[in-house]
Amino acid sequence: MRLGLALGYWGRGPSPGHVPLAREAERLGYDSVWTAESWGSDAFTPLAWIAAHTSRIRLGTAVAQMAARPPTTTAMHALTLDHLSGGRLLLGLGLSGPQVVEGWYGRPFPASPLTATREYVAVLRQVLRREAPVELPGRFHAHPYRGPDATGLGRPLKPITHPLRAGLPILLGAEGPKNVAQTTRIADGWLPLYWAPTRPEVYGPAVAALPEGFLVAPMAQARVCSDVAEGLLPVKAMLGFYIGGMGHASRNFHADLMARMGYEEEARRIQRLFAEGRREEAVRAVPDAFADEISLVGPRQRIAERLESWRAGPVTDLLVLSPDRETLRVLAELNS
Repeated sequence: MRLGLALGYWGRGPSPGHVPLAREAERLGYDSVWTAESWGSDAFTPLAWIAAHTSRIRLGTAVAQMAARPPTTTAMHALTLDHLSGGRLLLGLGLSGPQVVEGWYGRPFPASPLTATREYVAVLRQVLRREAPVELPGRFHAHPYRGPDATGLGRPLKPITHPLRAGLPILLGAEGPKNVAQTTRIADGWLPLYWAPTRPEVYGPAVAALPEGFLVAPMAQARVCSDVAEGLLPVKAMLGFYIGGMGHASRNFHADLMARMGYEEEARRIQRLFAEGRREEAVRAVPDAFADEISLVGPRQRIAERLESWRAGPVTDLLVLSPDRETLRVLAELNS
């Protein structure tokens, strides 16, 4: 199992510690560093900056949002950064949810998310292979566009720039069993959310029969500390925001996943509290047991014992979310 460093997305502004942390992770032998985006900083620009200050560590997006860019634009970002970094990019994508897609990107959430994702990846593959001009008679990502308001002047094109790698790895964030099953068929890897190594069955039967060489790269908050309850507080804060704030009460994929993991009553309570503006209560309502099973928190020996269950399953890359250099060092030592 390889280790990756997850940096997430910026808050109010850029973190001055991200580049030094990425360089430290590279020194410690981490295989990859990952950035994200929500409705602030983008995922690709920080990776370009990190690429210029590192030499070996691979560069991943976890995740770049599909609604943010047409698939050809994402392909342009990917092939450009892959060239500039010497072939280090891992392209992680996610569909996001209706709240973000319609509220931030100003476009309709696809009526068939599976079809939209499949078409998006198909266009990416065509661009990166550069075997012919891009053509796809898609429902959501038609190339060329021939809708009722089209001029009729569009023609198939292929990228001017030759991609460095036709097989640049594409990973997808997927939560529901059908989405996970499709991911194993069309992508090179999967970015699970809330991975609990003791019960992969919540993601459906596809997890038990993954293709050879398929990447499974969950993110986990980690912290070496003496007090487990205190160490879980940042995990609970993150969960409170995602379960309560990242989606509508009637359609929240994160809350639905928590419910499938056995915490349905708690998930709905967190949603209700967050919607009522009682955010601190929402965070406190996150069960310690749920936060604990999807993270690596506590004394060194406890983390060492729990790390074994992560290594025993299908996980190929553990993406460690921690700004603490000591925690990164301990995990590198335990995983060596």
